[in-house]
Amino acid sequence: MLRIIDIVNDWVGKAVSTLALVMMGLLCYEVFVRYVFDAPTIWAHEITMHIFGAYGVLGGAYVFLRGEHVRMDLIYKRLSRKGRIIFDSLCLLLFWLLLGTILVEGIDFALRSIAVRERVFSPLRSPVYPLKSTIPVAAFLMLLQGTAHYIRNLAMAKARD
Repeated sequence: MLRIIDIVNDWVGKAVSTLALVMMGLLCYEVFVRYVFDAPTIWAHEITMHIFGAYGVLGGAYVFLRGEHVRMDLIYKRLSRKGRIIFDSLCLLLFWLLLGTILVEGIDFALRSIAVRERVFSPLRSPVYPLKSTIPVAAFLMLLQGTAHYIRNLAMAKARD
């Protein structure tokens, strides 16, 4: 089961990483038409911001999978292997509390946005509910990855005893 969680988050992370290319393409297009043809768009920047929001939240579980989230290295590097496992486990309890809250509130947030087909208050009036729907999805993926990490830490701690 842990391997499946890793595979899903690896796939999602790699898929989401292609959004960086999409954002770059949209912004290059905007700069080109704005300065070459003096014809700025009303949509390129706004759509890029929506994509960036999804990119930012959906990439979190992939970063966790790769062990690349920020740590307090001043403390962490001084701990023994077992100390690191204990420290990670304590931090994961706070992690579950935070991400559990984000998941529950994010579902409500997204459902309310979907129900009213919420749109951005701008000339484009682009839909914002797809972006808001990424919040609970990202929280769920992070919770899964955190749980997999915790189970691995427990297995390592038991193996060291």
